[in-house]
Amino acid sequence: MLRLVFSSDPRVLGSPPVPAFLTQGVSGKAVDCWSAWSFSGGPQSMEHIHDSDGSSSSSHQSLKSTAKWAASLENLLEDPEGVKRFREFLKKEFSEENVLFWLACEDFKKMQDKTQMQEKAKEIYMTFLSSKASSQVNVEGQSRLNEKILEEPHPLMFQKLQDQIFNLMKYDSYSRFLKSDLFLKHKRTEEEEEDSPDAQTAAKRASRIYNT
Repeated sequence: MLRLVFSSDPRVLGSPPVPAFLTQGVSGKAVDCWSAWSFSGGPQSMEHIHDSDGSSSSSHQSLKSTAKWAASLENLLEDPEGVKRFREFLKKEFSEENVLFWLACEDFKKMQDKTQMQEKAKEIYMTFLSSKASSQVNVEGQSRLNEKILEEPHPLMFQKLQDQIFNLMKYDSYSRFLKSDLFLKHKRTEEEEEDSPDAQTAAKRASRIYNT
């Protein structure tokens, strides 16, 4: 008789527990990290966005992540580790402000308090859109934006500009990222880990448990 044995103990399968960001909502985790950026610190503060997500990640946590990243830009932006790697690539291309602007807009759309929206809208405008922006993004219609739009903020006020930046990344930098040494090196690391003796032993152990 076939008997299935299920266990919540991660040691049974010989792998670490499910990462916290997967149980808490990946996209929310990635976007909320934007709030940690102090605009008074300027571009130097960008170094701290998402860093906590990647520094503590284990090899098992990122296993097969490159396949998800390669499927679509949407998948990449939902994964904190993917955002971190993409930012590293964009830094080398001097266009990191694009993904930071996109993340800021995602965060902004979730806000409901009008006062907080006004503050966040001003931060986004002064950082990415004004003529004196420290990390200005290149979008159509930017010259027509002014601080008057900040007086009556609404969740979708930056949507058109956000879409422009998303398409710019999707059809330009994202395709180059998938061909970059950074991405290919990460992919090779995943493949090596998958073929490692430890990974094979864990797979065999899981197979024995489910077929007992």
